[in-house]
Amino acid sequence: MTGVLELNNVMLVSGIVLVATFIGIFTEHLHGYHRAKFAMLGAIVMLVVGITYEFYDPVMAIRAVDWNVVLLLGCMMAIVSIMIPTGGFQVLASIMARISKGRQFLLLVLLGTAVTGLSLLLDNVTTVVIFGPLIILIARSMKVSPIPFLLGAALLSDTGGVATLVGDPPNLMIGSARGINFNTFIYYMGGIVFLAWITILLMLKFLFRRELAVKPGGEFLQEVKYQDRKLWRQCLFVLGVMVILFIVHHQIHWDPWMVSATGFVLLLFIAKNIEMDQTMEEVELPLLIFFISLFIVVGGVEHSGFLTYVGQLIIPFVKQDLLTATLLLLWGAALLSAAIDNIPFTAAMIPILLSLEQQGVNVMPLWWALAVGVGMGGNGTHIGSTANVYIVTISERLARSEGDPSLAITPGVWLRKGTPAMLATLVVSSLVFYFFFDFFNSSI
Repeated sequence: MTGVLELNNVMLVSGIVLVATFIGIFTEHLHGYHRAKFAMLGAIVMLVVGITYEFYDPVMAIRAVDWNVVLLLGCMMAIVSIMIPTGGFQVLASIMARISKGRQFLLLVLLGTAVTGLSLLLDNVTTVVIFGPLIILIARSMKVSPIPFLLGAALLSDTGGVATLVGDPPNLMIGSARGINFNTFIYYMGGIVFLAWITILLMLKFLFRRELAVKPGGEFLQEVKYQDRKLWRQCLFVLGVMVILFIVHHQIHWDPWMVSATGFVLLLFIAKNIEMDQTMEEVELPLLIFFISLFIVVGGVEHSGFLTYVGQLIIPFVKQDLLTATLLLLWGAALLSAAIDNIPFTAAMIPILLSLEQQGVNVMPLWWALAVGVGMGGNGTHIGSTANVYIVTISERLARSEGDPSLAITPGVWLRKGTPAMLATLVVSSLVFYFFFDFFNSSI
């Protein structure tokens, strides 16, 4: 794009709709309306404003939706809804509990490895929903505090998801918008996530040194059985096929959503007794509607030219010192994601970075910094991610049922234990970007 854009009424109106929508989304805990409702309202208002000012219409809105993100998430949710009732995850957790033989830090490492591994393919919320109740069961049987393990599950699920294209919704949004394939994403993010993973485990060992040093007063002897071992094996086979397809999807010219859809359909035919109605009931439609509405809102702002206008304001700074801009985006994205939802922030940043690239500015390091910042920043507070909120909720429920307030993960506990771990991962990530900046600055 040539020439300098001047701020006009169309840009202002679209910007106001965007800001009002984001305020409604970010304050859902205050007003009680689900964020999807405000996203839907924002989408409708943006369309009305767009038609009125003649910069946006329904056809543009449909095209603004990144269906790759929506369809991939929907299919993965359906696959997970089939896997959970098989009991396979429960068996896996019980095996790790027996292997640890009462050594708490070893159990933390084993559970953390499993959580991180699952988060490479499954969303963070699903991972902690699977392991949260199991952790409580194991900890209570061993008569030790479940807090280190619950907090570790939340922190490591958020961190593990950063490594792959499908591990976290913001990654998928970034990869889909920028055209980053599965292999490239894990090539650039794998190392930094591995270092962050080690950092979190070491921080947890230090921060919970007293709790982890306690000798368990009991053992986990409960034998957990599969509910449907055959279906579990079929699910693992399909996941294996999907991993292979994700690795080669760029070479065979498949979008990631085609891989997840193929896996879902394959599983439906391999396990022919699966009930479609029950499976689809577990798909989180509000989340998918939230994504669709958000894309429509941001698409309207993009068509108004407002995001391009914002982008041109920061071009001089990015050109002058790309490393500093990268580190600022990393920390800014992380701190904002600790306080607010990272998905709207990612949705707003993507068109800005795309606009900078269209104007000839090299911003490749900024893409990676955005992925790391929004992914790891969620670990900063107890409301920084939905996975965190779930973990806090089940700990509070346990504290009430046991009549022991010390079993609850309060905001203060998170501030003392979770926030330092998040800050440590940001420091490590910043050092990696600083010393290997040429690597992240290379073209893909």
